[in-house]
Amino acid sequence: MKFMFKLPLLIVISTMIACFIFMANVMEGLPSLEDVSSYNVNIPSIIYDRNNEIIAKLFTENRNVVELREISPWMIKAVLAAEDSGFYSHSGISIQGIARAMWSDIRQKLYGTGSIQGGSTITQQLARNLFLNPQERTLTRKIKEILISFRLENVYSKEEILKMYMNTIYFGRGAWGADTASYTYFGKPASDLSAAESAMLAGLIPAPNIYNPIDNISISKNRQSYVLDRMKSLGWINEPTAQNAKSEELIFEHIPNKIQEYSRAPYFVSWILFSELLPKYGAGKVYGGGLEIYTTVDLRLQDKAQEIVSGMENQGAIAAVQPGTCEVIVLVGGKDFNESQFNRATQSYRQPGSSFKPFVYGAAIEAGLRPSDHFLDGRIKFGSGKNEWAPANYDGRYHGEVTMLYALTKSLNTVPVRCIVHLGTAPVLNFARNAGITTQYLPDEMSLALGSASLTPLEMAFAYSTFANSGKRTPKPVFIREVRSRKGDILEVNEPKTIQAIPVETSWTILTMLFDSIIAGSGEMAKIPDVQVFGKTGTTNDFIDAWFIGGVPGLVASVYVGKDDNTTLGSGMTGGTVAAPPWKEFMTFAVSTLGLESKFDVPDAEMNVSLAGICRTSGFLAASGCPTAPLYLKRGTAPVTKCPIHGGTGSYSDSRAPRLIKIFQDGAAL
Repeated sequence: MKFMFKLPLLIVISTMIACFIFMANVMEGLPSLEDVSSYNVNIPSIIYDRNNEIIAKLFTENRNVVELREISPWMIKAVLAAEDSGFYSHSGISIQGIARAMWSDIRQKLYGTGSIQGGSTITQQLARNLFLNPQERTLTRKIKEILISFRLENVYSKEEILKMYMNTIYFGRGAWGADTASYTYFGKPASDLSAAESAMLAGLIPAPNIYNPIDNISISKNRQSYVLDRMKSLGWINEPTAQNAKSEELIFEHIPNKIQEYSRAPYFVSWILFSELLPKYGAGKVYGGGLEIYTTVDLRLQDKAQEIVSGMENQGAIAAVQPGTCEVIVLVGGKDFNESQFNRATQSYRQPGSSFKPFVYGAAIEAGLRPSDHFLDGRIKFGSGKNEWAPANYDGRYHGEVTMLYALTKSLNTVPVRCIVHLGTAPVLNFARNAGITTQYLPDEMSLALGSASLTPLEMAFAYSTFANSGKRTPKPVFIREVRSRKGDILEVNEPKTIQAIPVETSWTILTMLFDSIIAGSGEMAKIPDVQVFGKTGTTNDFIDAWFIGGVPGLVASVYVGKDDNTTLGSGMTGGTVAAPPWKEFMTFAVSTLGLESKFDVPDAEMNVSLAGICRTSGFLAASGCPTAPLYLKRGTAPVTKCPIHGGTGSYSDSRAPRLIKIFQDGAAL
């Protein structure tokens, strides 16, 4: 008897213990009040160009967060009618709603009438969507949902809860939130939704994939009618309004969404995404943190460059840099990003050919040589037998004793090789690094003079911009100007901080030598009427790679053309014929679009340079009959007597006369 008396008590105690353990497990998984009060929905990060035009949205949940006042009253009424008409009167859950849903579910299962309903309030749905697994259908999850709902109601006002709900609910087709859904289905903001459109969207919420009007218009119309009837039964619309809405012809302007939208500048966006944004901020912030990313790219020029590359017969790339700031204005890495995400502007390491020669001559000038100094353009060889290397000029002809200026202008090959024999490779390697060449490996051999290094179009444009900026550059190219948080706090600002990378005098001398390459040399196809242009062509053996790198006042760009399989472009497909014309087309557009100056500024008075007209042939000061190149040279280094070949009285015995740098045919120095 005593045992029978104690049994109920034991059952009660055991039940209480079991309930306590169950509730402890439930409570353990609940978000804290702090979590609830500080929760932020996933918001796409937006990337802007330099003119604050939107380039791309990065998201896992495509969402435009808006205020309630920015959503049509019809939409708010439709959602409340369809999902929770007693929203403003309950404290998080609705007993009547749960009972109604249970009775509707029973009728559906037993008699096939009525519709299956969840019985969850808007607050419960929000709790489930924000903090729980919507796919889990257990008693534990339901209890958690109810408890979190109470916490939400305790922390937020009804308007705040409704705003969060309207911005987080999924409407199908990749659209999260009312505003994004409105754009996705009807191509307009949520503020402009009609009663018919609002009812259609509100009807999607329980099962957006089933009720989606793009795929299932008849089912979607039935849901729309249900929502309108609910609004009418609540007295929120009258009969004529409901009937007009049901009969209104809806025009769908579906805008497809992607997890990552960057169709306008895909090569640029993908590069900053994987090289800067994701390593620095992580995927969570980048795809859901609502970052505002202000970049350096100019969409007008980017679109033009993409158009040019897409129209090429072969693959290509264009990179453009603003010299004063080293900001990357354009980055196009191929003909079609959808077909190939390989970025040839940043990832394709190809030999630049003759476009590397300015770094050789820059090292020579830094070492005390002058553009007027002479080298022999003639046969030269290294080694013997199978190891013999005998570089020759493109046309197979030699020109005898020539000035360094003439050799660069005409893109002769034996002269830069003799130059590197005279200097050694170390000064050339050092100069290229200082100018901005960042590739980890540069060959420490004679072939470096002819561009045997493997470089990218971006670093070539970056290094050439040093010539156009009086020898100054930033430590690396700049892609991002500023990053702000979703609250507007500044997370990152990149103000250009330049360093004096190469001497001012050297930069001006090379720049003006490259002017002459356009005026009288291999870069003639890049001439732009009435605009001062500098640049250099590049062509590799067997016409595999074609380059043109150069600039105008305020902008430097590189154009690369080649095939991904490293096969030839075809006989005669040089940098001057293949790469220079698209460079000219792009740069002509850039000059007009940006309103760039037509001539480079004159060097400041304190700069240690002076202008001299030099005869390309002799290297003396130009006489009246000379082929003249105006060069900025280091003060005190220009010849002081005029060319004896063209009527002047200059002599090689003069103190500043051009010097002959003697290198024998076999590469040995005198």
